[in-house]
Amino acid sequence: MLKKELSIYTFGDLLQHFPHRHVDKTKVTPIAALTPDMDFVQVKGVLLGLHSIGEKRSKRMVAQLKDESGYLELAWFQGIQYVQKNLVEGQTYLVFGRLGFFNGKPQIVHPEIEPFEVQTMSQKSLLEPVYGSTEKLKSRGLNGKQLGKLTQVLFQQISERDLPENLPAHLLVDRMGRWEAFRQIHFPSSQAKYKQALSRLIFEELFIAQIRLNLIKIDRHKNSKGQVFEKVGDYFNTFYNNYLPFELTGAQKRVIKEIRQDVAKGFQMNRLLQGDVGSGKTMIALMAMLIAADNGFQSCLMAPTEILAQQHYSSLTELLKEMPVEVAILTGSTKAAERRRILKGLADDTIHFVVGTHALIEDPVQFKRLGLAVIDEQHRFGVEQRSKLWKKASIPPHVLVMTATPIPRTLAMTAYGDLDYSIMDELPPGRQPIKTVHRYETSRASVMDFVKSEIQKGRQAYYVYPLIEESEKLSYEDLMQGYEQVKSFFPEPTYKISMVHGKMHNDLKSENMNRFKSGDTQISRHHSN
Repeated sequence: MLKKELSIYTFGDLLQHFPHRHVDKTKVTPIAALTPDMDFVQVKGVLLGLHSIGEKRSKRMVAQLKDESGYLELAWFQGIQYVQKNLVEGQTYLVFGRLGFFNGKPQIVHPEIEPFEVQTMSQKSLLEPVYGSTEKLKSRGLNGKQLGKLTQVLFQQISERDLPENLPAHLLVDRMGRWEAFRQIHFPSSQAKYKQALSRLIFEELFIAQIRLNLIKIDRHKNSKGQVFEKVGDYFNTFYNNYLPFELTGAQKRVIKEIRQDVAKGFQMNRLLQGDVGSGKTMIALMAMLIAADNGFQSCLMAPTEILAQQHYSSLTELLKEMPVEVAILTGSTKAAERRRILKGLADDTIHFVVGTHALIEDPVQFKRLGLAVIDEQHRFGVEQRSKLWKKASIPPHVLVMTATPIPRTLAMTAYGDLDYSIMDELPPGRQPIKTVHRYETSRASVMDFVKSEIQKGRQAYYVYPLIEESEKLSYEDLMQGYEQVKSFFPEPTYKISMVHGKMHNDLKSENMNRFKSGDTQISRHHSN
C-alpha cells in the first residue's frame, strides 16, 4: 500500500518522506483564547455530550470539549465506530487539530485525541512532525502519526554509517552533516536545527542535480553525433537580403549566431530559446530551418495544439511566399488525400518544412533527411513522444526548443540544465511590451469593465479557459460556462463574440478564427488545448 500510494519502496524512501511541517505540542491553548486567525491548535478539556446525528451516509459524531474557560465543538464524519468504542464521556483529553469556526463557535473536525496524563506532556517533543498520508492509507491505519512512528522506529535501527556523507569536506564548512540533517529534519531539537537541516538537504539535492545535468551536457558536447551544417547558403541569404520584413534585433542576431555555431560542430544542438510573446522566436526558427535547407536537410516544427500549429504555418507561408520552399501542415484533422501527399513529400524530400502537432511523431511519418526539429513549448510533450521524433533520422536532428514561459536563469540551469540556453530580451521595433497582471475573482466585474472600455476604443479581447466542459475532477472554470458569463456582460448584437476549441469542425473553427482576425468579432474565447 505504501508503494502504490506514496511510492515508498525502501527504508531510504521512508527517510526521504519528509514531514511537511512541525507543530509544538507542548503548548496548550485555553478554549476562550482561540481566534479565527489560528491554524492548528492543542487544547485540553473534559469530553461531554458525545452523540451521533443523522443516519447512514449523513451520520456524524459530535461532542463538546470543556475547559475552565469555555467549550469547543468536536466532529467526526469518518471513523465513527472507533470514536464510539474508544472515547469516554467525563474523561479529560488532549485534543489537537485544525481550528475552524461554525456559527461563530470554535470547532475541530476529525481531531487527534488522546487521554490526558501529566506524563503525556513531558514525553512530547518540542516540535512534532506532521507527515502527508492518503485517504486509503488512513483507512488502513497508516495516517500521518503512524508514518511518524514508523520513521521513529527506523531511526532506532540505523546509525550514521547507514547515511554516509556524500559531499566533499570543503562544502561542509558551516553546513550540517548528512546523518544529523536527516535526524533533525524529521525530529528537530529546535527550530534553528530544523532550518539548518532543511538548508543542508536542499543544497545536497540541487548540487547533485547540477552535477548530473552538467555531466549530461558534457557528454552531449563531446560524444553526441549531429549533422554538420557546413554553410549558410542561398536559402538563408536570399531571405535575409530580400524578404526579411524587419531589421533583426540584437538579441535575434545573437541567437542566430549561437545556433550557427552549434550546428557546425558535428554534435547535436539542444538549445532552449526563451522569449516573450512577440519577441520574434518564430523568425529565429525560420532562419534556423533555412540553414538546414541550405545544407540539404528538412525541418519540422511541432506545436502542442492545432491552433498554434496553424498560426506557425500561416506565419511561415506568408514569410516564404516568394521563396522556392515547400511548407506543409500535418495535424490530426488533416484530410486523408492531403495526408498522403504530405507523407510522400516528406519521404522523397520535396517538402522542406513541415509544421504539425503530435501527428508528426506517428509511425507513418518518415523523413528522407530530417536535420532540425523545432519544438514549441516543450513541457507540453512527454520525453517518450519527443524521442520518437529523434528516431526519424539515422543521426538525431538538431533541436531548438521555444518557450514563452519566463524562466529565471538559475531555474533554467537546473530544470533545463541539459540544454544550452538563449534568451530573447529585446522586442522588434514597434512591438508593444506585454503587460501581465493577476486579478482575483472578486475583481471580475472591474476586469469586464476594463475589457468593455478597450473594445470601445476599437480594440479586441480574447479569453482562454483550461477546460471545454465542466469536469468532475477539476474545479477550473470551463469554456461553456465562461461563454454564458461573457455573453451576460457583453450582450449580442451590441457585441460580437466567437468561440474556438479543438472539438469544433475545422470549417467552423477557421471561420471563427478569421472573424476575429478580420475584426468582425470583438471577443474570442479559446480552450487552452
